[in-house]
Amino acid sequence: MANTFELIYEVVKSIPYGKVASYGAVASLAGNPRWSRVVGYALHINPDPSNIPCYRVVMKDGKLSNAFAFGGEDAQRKLLEAEGVGFLPDGKVDMKKYSWI
Repeated sequence: MANTFELIYEVVKSIPYGKVASYGAVASLAGNPRWSRVVGYALHINPDPSNIPCYRVVMKDGKLSNAFAFGGEDAQRKLLEAEGVGFLPDGKVDMKKYSWI
């Protein structure tokens, strides 16, 4: 059986190009809706950023991570914008349009 982090990484790898998912959605799909913080930690120590697109995971309201895992909010925003993900005037991802789940 896969360990928790492997389950989380498989879900994150499933997020389509140009879409995002919330930490809670990833947690639920990985098997436990209470794992949101575990998802954050797993993405913080992402062993394969080239294949596990952790920048596609955002807060449930579309807010970007303020962690340094991918260089801060500006880097995450640039990566998402490069995939065509749009933002609202308040700087959050337009979850109605770009949420995978």
